[in-house]
Amino acid sequence: MTRFTLDGFDLDGFVAATLAEDLGDRGDITSAAVIPAEARFTGVMDTRDAIVVAGLGIAEAFFRALDPEVRITRLVEDGARVPAHSELMRLEGSARALLTAERSALNTVQHLSGIATLTRAYVDAIADTGAVLLDTRKTIPGLRRLEKYATRTGGAQNHRLGLWDAAMIKDNHIAVAGGIAPAVQRAVAAGIARIIVEVDRLDQIAPALDAGATHLLLDNMPPALLREAVALVGGRVPTEASGGVRLDTVRAIAESGVTYVSVGRLTQSAPAADIGLDFTVI
Repeated sequence: MTRFTLDGFDLDGFVAATLAEDLGDRGDITSAAVIPAEARFTGVMDTRDAIVVAGLGIAEAFFRALDPEVRITRLVEDGARVPAHSELMRLEGSARALLTAERSALNTVQHLSGIATLTRAYVDAIADTGAVLLDTRKTIPGLRRLEKYATRTGGAQNHRLGLWDAAMIKDNHIAVAGGIAPAVQRAVAAGIARIIVEVDRLDQIAPALDAGATHLLLDNMPPALLREAVALVGGRVPTEASGGVRLDTVRAIAESGVTYVSVGRLTQSAPAADIGLDFTVI
């Protein structure tokens, strides 16, 4: 067994908190009433959709938390691209424990696999353009590291993990600071190494670069305007297209020559994968 690990993520704490939310102070009253204590199940987790798999190690942790002796065989690993009706995992253990852990395990795998699957679709759509797909901070509170794990599993590059790892000077910062130049200059004076500046007009590019921006976020620009912006930047800093990017528009955006394309939909709007768990009494 390989235990799931992720920098900055407390697997045991996540599992305990999630199960506590489901069990409350009375536990799984249905399984306790209906399922004999000695009953055992075998189960198969499978997908009804074609997916990119993510989160199996976390699902395993839910089952082991309630039945430390459960026998689990993973049939694929995270990152695998599998067709519909593929088996992902087989289990054998306490019927009560497996039923109690089922929903928490499935919710996690469905959510993370949905994100990984959508991410892979975007990665495929911009293949051979030279642009790199980025995720964003548009994540469910408390789940950012897991959701960014899922986007990485799907082939994206993680962007900012939080407000602490780079300056992101957006339109509201610029308005309060009195302009792009003073906003960027203050970030430079504060000793911030990575200074990302959002621009939505071509005339904002030179002031941002002259003041010390290290990365330009080109916001809501159509492909033709993006090409002009990339030409003006001339490779001095990375460029990132962002805002309203959809699966049907991402390739044209990537072909504009930008370094990156960031997509909030990866975590904000990914549909859950249709994954189930079927049990048999043994």
